[in-house]
Amino acid sequence: MNKKLLILIIFLAFAITETSNCQNTTSAIKLARVKYSGGGDWYNDPSAEVNLLNFVNANTNIKVSPIYEFVDIATDNLFQYPLIFLTGHGNLNFTENEAGKLRAYLQNGGFLYVDDDYGLDKFVRVELKKVFPEQELVEIPFNHGIFNIHYKFPKGAPKVHEHDDKSPKTFGLFQNGRLCVLYTFESNPSDGWVDADIHNNPPEVRKAALQFGTNIIVWALSN
Repeated sequence: MNKKLLILIIFLAFAITETSNCQNTTSAIKLARVKYSGGGDWYNDPSAEVNLLNFVNANTNIKVSPIYEFVDIATDNLFQYPLIFLTGHGNLNFTENEAGKLRAYLQNGGFLYVDDDYGLDKFVRVELKKVFPEQELVEIPFNHGIFNIHYKFPKGAPKVHEHDDKSPKTFGLFQNGRLCVLYTFESNPSDGWVDADIHNNPPEVRKAALQFGTNIIVWALSN
């Protein structure tokens, strides 16, 4: 065989393989952690997303990439992810640029899940007003599809971490009738996603947290 032809065949085979690998990688769903300004611990409990995505992989037909990955919402990298996750205990502050990027992301089909890991509530409400000044967070009724799209939660989000011993609440923001921001307060499902030995939650509590997280992902991807 002509040497140049052989080299061309090898090159084309390699290129096809790499293209296929790239397509396989990019088609898998990632849940990116939001890196935000203000000094809050946006990075805490990095096993949460990995465990949730592994659970989703085992219990749905959704193709996922179970890795911990963060996204700086001040950059256009934000638009690579169909859904993103924000949590923490302390101060949260969106710059004008971050709020603008996040608004554009949500208006164009993106989905943000915010979980108060205790101490975030007073900051979340202020900062989300920067994103959607014309909206207020509204409580999601128990008959909303997010509570039954895959697993059934007739009483709303599960109580995973006690915090102030208040009832769990689930709030949302909407764009053209589409739920684009989900916010859980006094529920803290993401504490139930992390490795079992971190918070020592009972198995049934962790299971409920992972099931609710699965509902969030299924809802975000199908709506």
